[in-house]
Amino acid sequence: MNRMSLPAIAFAALVLVAACSSTDTQVLPPTINVSIGQQLIDLKKAKESGAITEQEYQAQVKRVVDAVK
Repeated sequence: MNRMSLPAIAFAALVLVAACSSTDTQVLPPTINVSIGQQLIDLKKAKESGAITEQEYQAQVKRVVDAVK
């Protein structure tokens, strides 16, 4: 490598790294297309299998239903 290419490579790397950073980066939640009915079925199965309590089940059902309103 010659002497001129090393500073050019370093500058290019600096520009690429600087371009990747941002102060207003937002992380968006994944889009999940699950119907309300499927969510309620899944919650019922979770309750019946003992994965969640009755209280957790009721709270999650309310969350799902309220999200529709």
